[in-house]
Amino acid sequence: MQSTSGNLLAYQLINSEPTKTMTPQPWKTLSTREIYRNPWIRLREDTAEMPNGKTTIYGVCEMNACVGVLPFVDDEHVMMVRQYRYVFGEGHRWEMPTGGCKPGESPEASAQRELIEEIGHRAGALQHINTHYTSKSVCHEVAHLFIARDLIRAADDQITPDATEFLEVAVLPFTDVLKMVLDSEIRDAMTVIAVLWAARQGR
Repeated sequence: MQSTSGNLLAYQLINSEPTKTMTPQPWKTLSTREIYRNPWIRLREDTAEMPNGKTTIYGVCEMNACVGVLPFVDDEHVMMVRQYRYVFGEGHRWEMPTGGCKPGESPEASAQRELIEEIGHRAGALQHINTHYTSKSVCHEVAHLFIARDLIRAADDQITPDATEFLEVAVLPFTDVLKMVLDSEIRDAMTVIAVLWAARQGR
């Protein structure tokens, strides 16, 4: 049986006057100070004035842009990696090659470098599919996602793994990877976005 109150609410929403919208007003940075810095991140604390005139402190974590690449071996298989993820204390989840952009490096160049570092291949064809903010609230980090095809084995002297990465690499059926995303077994956001994009496009 349908709810009368539910039907009434739906009717009211459909027939109500359009809500007036107003573009959010910018906040004003009154002061800023660096709290911490290392080669990968910078943490700062700002004092910001809100549109109502009141002030608040705001912590921001700054990072260089990052890239993620979903490398297709063929139409039905992708190369995935997994490693111990210190923050969450686990090492059993698969993800696609990802990493930070170096200063002055284009996202495309970063993507190719990460492919060589993590799976020993570069892309013959590299397609940009998405740019997004990894955490719009407290982190200043922009992610660029790519699909890689026509993989080419890199020369041994070109493969220089990152000193902090200890990776397992495997070729997996894309259907299995998609199922792991849908079942929340894969939880890396960049990988989730890229896999769902590829699935929607029919790969």
